[in-house]
Amino acid sequence: MSDFLYANDQPGRYPASWYAQNIPEHPARPALTDVISCDVCIIGAGFTGLSCALHLAQKGYHVIVLDAHRVGFGASGRNGGQVGSGYNQSQQTLEKTLGHDAAHQLWDMAQAAKSLTQDLAARHAPEAGYQPGVAEADFNAKDRASSHAKADYLARHYAYEKIDCLNQTDIANLIKSPRYAGGIIDWGAGHLHPLRYALGLATAAETAGARIFENSAAISVQDGPPSLVQTAKGQLRASYVVHATNGYHSSLNPRQAAKVMPINNFLVATEPLDRPQEVLSKPIAVADNRFVLNYYRLSHDNRLIFGGGESYGARFPEDIFAKVRRPLCEIFPQLADVPLTHAWGGTLGITTRRLPLFAHVGPQQLTASGYSGHGVALAGFAGQVLAETIAGDAERFDLLSQLPTPSFPGGQSLRGPIMTLAMTWFALRDRLGL
Repeated sequence: MSDFLYANDQPGRYPASWYAQNIPEHPARPALTDVISCDVCIIGAGFTGLSCALHLAQKGYHVIVLDAHRVGFGASGRNGGQVGSGYNQSQQTLEKTLGHDAAHQLWDMAQAAKSLTQDLAARHAPEAGYQPGVAEADFNAKDRASSHAKADYLARHYAYEKIDCLNQTDIANLIKSPRYAGGIIDWGAGHLHPLRYALGLATAAETAGARIFENSAAISVQDGPPSLVQTAKGQLRASYVVHATNGYHSSLNPRQAAKVMPINNFLVATEPLDRPQEVLSKPIAVADNRFVLNYYRLSHDNRLIFGGGESYGARFPEDIFAKVRRPLCEIFPQLADVPLTHAWGGTLGITTRRLPLFAHVGPQQLTASGYSGHGVALAGFAGQVLAETIAGDAERFDLLSQLPTPSFPGGQSLRGPIMTLAMTWFALRDRLGL
């Protein structure tokens, strides 16, 4: 079982995030205490698992979802809420790596992922408050030129014309920070309340016939068919198993564990701002172009939700407030004295190439994970792809499974220290403006 599951959180209790304190009280679903047979067992009740459950249940499959804690407990309920375009690699890079045709197919799937997210949120979680607009903010003229070139390339080669290019004056009018030299804003991307979205997906999946058991960590998976999934008090016999654990993976799935590394991100929320337009003049989300990026947006009650900083061990830092306040005040010095009311961390999954992992990880066992910061859109889409693969249509899964996802060097014991050294170097480059 993953150290990350319990290192920073109490069993079955949401973290003290603004998201968790901004949802209606709801009792925990029961834990699995019986021996049950099903068509598909899904391990993990985040965006991937819940979307997969919803789409399979709509096809008539008997689906059971297990979560070690609560629905949306992991990265799905803690992230910045940004529904971004594409992948954590440029389309030019994908073209060089995979070829013109595959890169265009992948772009079409990323577009479908955004559309699916908007559709699922509108139908099942309107309270998640989806809004369009995600800006990429650049710190210098060289990076601004690169962003503008990317927008031009997407317009010319992918007919994607929803990006506006911003000069230094434009971005200063949009983002009230002295730090930026320009950027772009993607009106085809958007943002939402991620935990409300996850809870809406869970309700929709249950309405369609899926069953969800909380506080039911999978302890072992014995290959089948049928596969036997053991929890502390129950057992599932399943024709298929979907590993939808992302950064919270464990020895249950060593093939995923070798290729997907858990890392931690941290967020804070300010108290409601009296003049939020003096931080952001439009209700957009923002991510800057640093390697260890900062990302932020305004909540519906005018708090600034700001993410910054990473770590690579299981434990969160003792003072998340202090860790995130530092980059927050660098970007918005006018908020130096504004109280921070919430601070929380979350664990996501990254791959060496920052492209998602789609793979067979055992007999009749599938995984999709390692979204590398693009999980709000891609994870829900991945759940749909896994569902259609189980139902007999593996065309999209087969293409996605060709994405290069080498194992991390050093194995599970050494990759954390190796990554820490590498990220220290990249953080130094960020500070030096290289």
